Amino acid sequence: MTAANVAGLALALGFAALPARAGDITDQQLLNADQDAGNWLLHHKDYAAHRFSTLDQINAGNVKNLKVAWTLQLGGLEGGGIWTHGGLEGTPLAEDGILYVTDGWGSVYKIDTHGGEGKLLWKMDPKTDHDWAGAIACCGVDNRGVALWHNLVISHTLDGRLVATDKESGKIVWQRQVANPDKGEVVTGAPLVVKNLAITGVAGAEYGIRGWIAATDLTTQKEVWRTYTIPGKGEPGSDTWKDDHDAAAIGGGSTWVTGSYDPGTDTIYWGVGNPGPDWDSAYRPGDNLYTDSTLALDPATGKIKWHFQHTPNDAFDYDSVAENVLVDINGKHLALEADRNGVGYAVDRTNGQFVWAQPFVKQFTWTSGINPQTGKPMEYDPSKPVQTYNAAVTPTRENKVTMICPGNMGGKNWPPTAYNPNLHLWYIPVIESCNRITVEAMVPGKSFKPREFFTGGGPSDPVRITGSITAIDVATGKIAGKAETPYPMLGGILATPDLVMAGQPDGKVMALDAKSLAKLWEFNTGGGVSAPPMTFSVDGKQYIALLVGQGGAWDKWFIDGTPELKRIAPGSMLFVFGL
Repeated sequence: MTAANVAGLALALGFAALPARAGDITDQQLLNADQDAGNWLLHHKDYAAHRFSTLDQINAGNVKNLKVAWTLQLGGLEGGGIWTHGGLEGTPLAEDGILYVTDGWGSVYKIDTHGGEGKLLWKMDPKTDHDWAGAIACCGVDNRGVALWHNLVISHTLDGRLVATDKESGKIVWQRQVANPDKGEVVTGAPLVVKNLAITGVAGAEYGIRGWIAATDLTTQKEVWRTYTIPGKGEPGSDTWKDDHDAAAIGGGSTWVTGSYDPGTDTIYWGVGNPGPDWDSAYRPGDNLYTDSTLALDPATGKIKWHFQHTPNDAFDYDSVAENVLVDINGKHLALEADRNGVGYAVDRTNGQFVWAQPFVKQFTWTSGINPQTGKPMEYDPSKPVQTYNAAVTPTRENKVTMICPGNMGGKNWPPTAYNPNLHLWYIPVIESCNRITVEAMVPGKSFKPREFFTGGGPSDPVRITGSITAIDVATGKIAGKAETPYPMLGGILATPDLVMAGQPDGKVMALDAKSLAKLWEFNTGGGVSAPPMTFSVDGKQYIALLVGQGGAWDKWFIDGTPELKRIAPGSMLFVFGL
């Protein structure tokens, strides 16, 4: 479906929101989502992105008795474009015993969980154009979930639409085109709803897009603002693109992970991805703002309040697209970000000033360390247009073939972290990897073609890839524990008062002690897990829900680093566990 077709369909469907009804989700409910123990109303559980639930009926003392309560087969396994199948990376939302989940193609499922079983009430299929969108979905056919607002379920499609579905009937009320697949843009992240705005991020840095974050007014269905993550000529930050061929116009900087929000300062925090081309950093001399950065934005206008950049002139594909976790501790108001470069960062979220940094991977070779005063790599030289960091391993036009650690999949990719505010522990799903990078020099005016990869080289030869769940003490910025895993952590984490829960790509779901990280329970789902668990309660009983069905790019580009995972077949299943 082309952009013109979708625009016409949106007009045909009409733009009137449904009238308010009893039980609608209010702005106040979303603001207080962290206090609503039985529900999971926001993508990250709360606006602060803690992914922490106070539910404790399932706990360290009885989690060994956890069993499958019920399962539900979903759809979305079809392939499209360069992908053989869809995957599941979403977080279910829970409202009064009703779950809302998505498959990789953006279909939304409403499931009634009352009575200890799952009953499908409706499925909304947005009729995503599989081949058109799948051809430019860099890293898999994925959709990470929905948002709830009043009487609507708000979701995205891979081919770039924002869709509003009536909660009761499952009928599309309105939709609008937000991203443009014609030039390599797709949408995979869950929307963030703040007040009456749905905030959308975009994927496509590997296709030479110019990244952005956009806000749609849910009452008028019109765009309120669009903030580009790559500054235009003359805008603040444009002087960090020092080339003479307008590299910024195709400079990357995608924003495909859902952000967070601080109502106290009325600020949105969003991570920005890698510059393009990924590995030919000489094509784009300069620091390349605002790539590899955390942005703080005014939700009413989209104006950038401050930024903090982690890897200037990135030559490793170490984007900073991860969620920002908002933490108040010892009088400090922090934003935490676990970066693909293998470092966890804390900055003052009121002004973006650096506080601390802590590497969380074991194999860490791209720099000799992080400057404790500035938060920049030790070798960073602002006078140099092209950064080399650890010169022996930095991919450059002179050093064309090199092995980097962590690999370009990152020390932590999109899977979300979790934070236990009682223990002050921040849990990171870690990928322990190294892989070879081969640089290809891009030629201005010749190498870039719309809807084709524009990467300046590529990865190969991943060595054995493992993982861990690593806990960082936020009070000190130091590692408090590490639970090693035989495979990379590709799905994300849930925290409860005394548990940490996660799934692995071989299909095993586990519960760890929140303090010691000792394994207390494990269950094999039989399918690869690349989605985070969540928890909710209904009829007085707590459950854990998890989507199972390996998605993403792993089996295309990284499977040789985990050869046992070649046996894992595609799937599309919702698992729900209870005592």
